[in-house]
Amino acid sequence: MHTILGGGGPSANALTRELLKHNEEIRLVSRRPVKITGTQMTWRKADLLNYSEVLDAVKGSTVIYMCAGLVYDKEIWKQQWPVIMQNLINVAKETQARLLFFDNVYMYGLVNGPMLESTPYHPVSVKGEVRAKIATQLMEEVKSGNIQATIARAADFYGTDSMNSFLDSMVLDKFAKHQTAQWIGDPKKLHNFTYIPDTGKAMYLLGQDEASGNQIWHLPTAAPITGQEMIALAADIFAAKPNFTTVNKLMLQMVGLFKKVVAGTVEMYYQYDHDYHLDSSKFEKAFNFKPSSYKEGIKQWSNTLIST
Repeated sequence: MHTILGGGGPSANALTRELLKHNEEIRLVSRRPVKITGTQMTWRKADLLNYSEVLDAVKGSTVIYMCAGLVYDKEIWKQQWPVIMQNLINVAKETQARLLFFDNVYMYGLVNGPMLESTPYHPVSVKGEVRAKIATQLMEEVKSGNIQATIARAADFYGTDSMNSFLDSMVLDKFAKHQTAQWIGDPKKLHNFTYIPDTGKAMYLLGQDEASGNQIWHLPTAAPITGQEMIALAADIFAAKPNFTTVNKLMLQMVGLFKKVVAGTVEMYYQYDHDYHLDSSKFEKAFNFKPSSYKEGIKQWSNTLIST
């Protein structure tokens, strides 16, 4: 039994599709119903802040995948992530199921060079401090031998079936409609993005390989390119003019006065005015996995857009 907490979200959907391809039994868990297609899938309602509901939802699981996200608000993160992580640790102890935690790179802070699995935590944001705290808490339980858990980290993602991604909503969707794109930060800086279907494939592989547990993995991600290069590539694929405007920190702060989600992006601005390089060579070598190129990923995203 493969149980996915946060069913219906981008990473959960990618993982669900991969598990379905391999005819695995899947249980999706979320606060709101998820459309179910497939005889090997079931759905359970649970609030991740409620331990008894989480425990009931994951009973009988072989592997538990934590793919849920929270509202993009640092105060909510400070309040809720520690509670959720403690609940995850407790259910892993109780059920003895393997736990795979889908994570981001906020805890590393501003890194001069590639971010590796061994990169120390030096968060420069409140959200980064929260992620550092809960990741450390989880791996301390692993080191103590109390649970089997893995952390799987991705860069900013793209190629989703929603518009939760900056690259999807502000660049790809704009060019698909032949509109002017927007780029956050300095378009001359390097940045890499994880193709969301690759995260599904990678999480599936980690879930199948027990020997990969009890450590941190960076999920397969193509090498970084500049914003200008990404703009040119995307515009070419959509046969659009490579027109774009830049969004600086002050603009984010102004919009954030009216939109809380945008306000939550302001403290993460350092990721967009400095080079950002997630290194996934550890995973690529261990699983002989080549990340999708940006050209492949964007073309596939555009084909999906057309078909829907």
